[in-house]
Amino acid sequence: MSIRAWLKKFRDEKSPHNPAIEDEPLDEDEEIDPFNPFPEPVQIEIRDVFDLHTIAPKDVKRVVEEYLRESHSAGFRSVRIIHGKGKGVQREMVRKILARTPFVERCTDAPPEAGGLGATLVFFVAKG
Repeated sequence: MSIRAWLKKFRDEKSPHNPAIEDEPLDEDEEIDPFNPFPEPVQIEIRDVFDLHTIAPKDVKRVVEEYLRESHSAGFRSVRIIHGKGKGVQREMVRKILARTPFVERCTDAPPEAGGLGATLVFFVAKG
């Protein structure tokens, strides 16, 4: 779906008329999904810190698993996953994933200056 289609669908009713958006008809193949206006995959740079605050809760498991694979493949020896403090739901989900990931050597809470209980340090097994 194009950004033009998304803007047409979700344009604020109080905003001034914008003919560039309003007057162009949508193509037949441009269906708008109000729950996922940008369905294409998002490419992110793999770094040693990954903040889950921008990830939808329903996607956390899949995204963390992929991040672990990619960061280990990239040669990182350790990474920090920021899951937030809150009620600990994200933290527990992350820890369960780490416990069953074969190339994770160990994990621990981050030190206070790096997020404390709101982040987990992950140490990978050295690549063969």
